[in-house]
Amino acid sequence: MRILIAIGVAREREAGGAGVVLNHQRELIKIGHDVDCWFLDDVLGNRPPGRFEGLAFAATVARRILRERKSYDVVNIHAPSGCVYGILRKLFRPRGAPPYVMTMQGSEERYTYVMRGEARKGRASNFNWRNRIWHRLYHQKMYNYSIRTADYGAVANREAWSVAALKFRREPGNIRYVPNGVEPQFFIERQYSLNSSQHLRENGVIRLLYVGTWLDRKGVYYLADAFSSLVGSVPGISLTVAGCRSTEEHVKSFFSSQAREHVIVTPHVPREEMPALYAGHDIFVFPSLMEGMPLTFLEAMATGMPVIAAETPGMVELVEDDFNGLLVQAADAPALAAAVARLCNSAELRMRMGKSAQETMRRFTWKIGTRKLEQILVLAAKQASKDLPGPNFGATNGRAHP
Repeated sequence: MRILIAIGVAREREAGGAGVVLNHQRELIKIGHDVDCWFLDDVLGNRPPGRFEGLAFAATVARRILRERKSYDVVNIHAPSGCVYGILRKLFRPRGAPPYVMTMQGSEERYTYVMRGEARKGRASNFNWRNRIWHRLYHQKMYNYSIRTADYGAVANREAWSVAALKFRREPGNIRYVPNGVEPQFFIERQYSLNSSQHLRENGVIRLLYVGTWLDRKGVYYLADAFSSLVGSVPGISLTVAGCRSTEEHVKSFFSSQAREHVIVTPHVPREEMPALYAGHDIFVFPSLMEGMPLTFLEAMATGMPVIAAETPGMVELVEDDFNGLLVQAADAPALAAAVARLCNSAELRMRMGKSAQETMRRFTWKIGTRKLEQILVLAAKQASKDLPGPNFGATNGRAHP
């Protein structure tokens, strides 16, 4: 098949949505499909970001697809960027317009719920009442139409899968669960210290790692509070904050003055250095308040790291508490600190959970996930070839640029 994948983020391999697209492209090409990818910078060029950037991307993608409709058998557009194409295709039925498959990582409903709660605590200044109204009238509407007008959908966690299917009354099978995956280079052999008389590593340090943007929805306030409380009680503990896209000064301002000297900030880590980053740390801490299915978390588990996560959708698909990691209540800094201390004080527990985490990730490869996506793309293309209405309203080399 000739497939187009479009997503409204910049082209980069450092995980996130772009990482999902590039990995799907690679695996689909291996199967024998011809795959193009359109990213934000491909479609809008160097245009300065603005308030309506998402809508501009969606509209431009729709026009290009209709102009090049003979080039593709099916298009896979990541929400919310499929809203314009979906509406045009539903209302005007342009002849030959390829079927539209929506992909979504998590639900906007969860984002609204989480951020409203954080705003009440004074921890989400970007989600005041004006921004909440803007979010409802603009961002949420784009997501709604992306889901409503799609022929089929692929969603990366089960909560978003259920919400999308039930809220928009989609027929069974129209919206499907397609988990993200992990690349082979992250399955490394990890060395664990099992010196029963010393809970610290041989160099006297337990190294915690957080990888992700430094945003309130990622639970960074609770991470900072938990780590600040541990510095005085767990000797030799350190925390690396990597890929945060924030300055060292900004990140360290969240921590107590005593804890700051134990925090290492690396705003950007090249993709090829990520396996070594995980290998050089002992415990992965990820207290995010909402997620789809973050690639960094899958990668950390694949390297054999014991992990600690907030018990939220996306995380519960990956972590079985006390087996391959620890789950704590979201927005609970004392519970997070207790979980970290428990792993710090037991090398045997770190090894057991790390090995179980790595074994779990062998079921979350990109080959497996992309096969699930392929099934949806094939269904959509077959439906279009029969000239049937959508369910709800009735190979060669991949190329990098449109």
